[in-house]
Amino acid sequence: MDSQNLELATLGGGCFWCLEAVYDDLRGVTDVVSGYAGGRMRNPSYRDVCSGNTGHAEVVQVTFDPTQVTFREILEVFFTIHDPTTLNRQGADVGTQYRSVIFYHSEEQKAVAEALIAELNAQNLWGRPIVTELTSAPPFYPAEEYHQEYFARNPDQGYCQMVVAPKVAKFRKKYLERLKK
Repeated sequence: MDSQNLELATLGGGCFWCLEAVYDDLRGVTDVVSGYAGGRMRNPSYRDVCSGNTGHAEVVQVTFDPTQVTFREILEVFFTIHDPTTLNRQGADVGTQYRSVIFYHSEEQKAVAEALIAELNAQNLWGRPIVTELTSAPPFYPAEEYHQEYFARNPDQGYCQMVVAPKVAKFRKKYLERLKK
């Protein structure tokens, strides 16, 4: 695979552990890094972001091969594994750091996201409009090492059992044909 043909997707949909665990299983994805984007501070820590005062969202930066998985498919998975209609929250996680956000890396990505959001809103799947923020990709700061591959390394941890595992199971059931072998 030619690394020059890889693309990035930067997405926030609540806790980054959930998104990372799902995208790690998606065929065409070569890397997933948990981190922070969209705030006012350079190199924030988890504690800084959790304070809710930096403006950052917990995000994943997904590196993918567009010949194997399209940006639209990346977004279809994204809209399946979180609630894009709740402003600044996912379940019990509340605050701007848990907002639903797509940080696009090109005008093409922006257009794909706008079109998909319009389609999903027209389908009224959630009974409420999508509030996902769509904005140009700001600097991305990788999260601390202990956050990387968190679910894979801590599957028995309480939050992983109660929150992450059900999202991963839902994804695997819905996208069985798109899983890495």
